[in-house]
Amino acid sequence: MRLRTHLLSPFFVLLLVLFPLVGMAAEFDRFEGTFNGKAEFTLNGEVQKRDMSTTIKAQDNGFVLSWTSVTYRSDGRTKEATYTIQFVPSARDNIYQSAMKTNLFGKATPLDPLQGEPFVWARFERDTFSVFSLFINEAGDYEVQEFHRTLAEGGLDLLFRRFRNGTLDREITTLLERQ
Repeated sequence: MRLRTHLLSPFFVLLLVLFPLVGMAAEFDRFEGTFNGKAEFTLNGEVQKRDMSTTIKAQDNGFVLSWTSVTYRSDGRTKEATYTIQFVPSARDNIYQSAMKTNLFGKATPLDPLQGEPFVWARFERDTFSVFSLFINEAGDYEVQEFHRTLAEGGLDLLFRRFRNGTLDREITTLLERQ
């Protein structure tokens, strides 16, 4: 009996160490995949259309998020922007920090918003996966972008908001369908 207890003890220690990692993976695995959609919104009196896509996949102990937005303007011009960011767990539950640069010790870390770089983090809260970006310009004004992706039948409901100095500047909503 004593031998069995002695052998089980390391097993329980291992479970205690690995259990939080399993919980973190369970948060974003429901959001993994590729999603596409279209949005239409009005900006400065002009109707604009966008194609939007998002890909979320597990990587190492975190995940990688890629998204593309193609804007179609009424004059026929298009603008395409693609972003890819790796996220790793932070010291706080369900909050992930961006891993956009490597420090002197080889650790992936977020960028510095006081250097004009975006500070980006992600959060999982129930059925919503949110990504926040903070930008500070040379005058000290700031912009915050929020991407809220909520699980929905067939994909993700996307709510994008951009705030400039605390004032809502733009809001876009659409369904991104799972591919």
